[in-house]
Amino acid sequence: MKKVIFALLAIAFLLPTYAGAENKQLEKARKKELTAKLKEFKKGKWQALGSRTLEYSLANHYDRLNTLGEDGHEVEGIATSKSKNVGKQAAINNAVITYAQEAGSTLQGRVVSDINSNANDTAAEFDNLYAAYERLVEKEIRNEMDPSFTIFRENPDGTIETRTYFIIAESAAAKARQRALEAAMKESGVAQKYADQLSGFVKEGFNN
Repeated sequence: MKKVIFALLAIAFLLPTYAGAENKQLEKARKKELTAKLKEFKKGKWQALGSRTLEYSLANHYDRLNTLGEDGHEVEGIATSKSKNVGKQAAINNAVITYAQEAGSTLQGRVVSDINSNANDTAAEFDNLYAAYERLVEKEIRNEMDPSFTIFRENPDGTIETRTYFIIAESAAAKARQRALEAAMKESGVAQKYADQLSGFVKEGFNN
């Protein structure tokens, strides 16, 4: 019994040491990631748009992502225009559209592989569902996309290339996608017998 107690005490003393070492390794990896990304941006002649420096903007972005952990999802919007402000707005719109298209493609892929949607009696209604779902995700996800920072650089032809980065909480995004699915099913007339399966696909997001 004493041996067991001593063993448990030893483990209790070792755990904080192990956790501390693990945290230091993680912190070191994060700093390395930040340094590498910052070097990449500077080499590409990117500048931060706004009053904050590129270093601060990127560090704050990674800090927010790390705080969210597995719930954090990064989205990037890219645009080219003749002004920085117009480019930023276009990048935001492109990020929303890209996210919606990715969500629509993911749902379609799961439906095709897991539900027999190729039959003539179901193909049309599912085609309508994909179109409605993608459009409604675009509408719903916009409010969940939190702009983190924007960078820009001038192209040789005088146009401005802009990139805006966003952080989305997957828990909130899943609810937005679910709202879009429910509305899309009503709009497209997809049979309710598929509701549970479709809901499961949407909840799983882009993991499969």
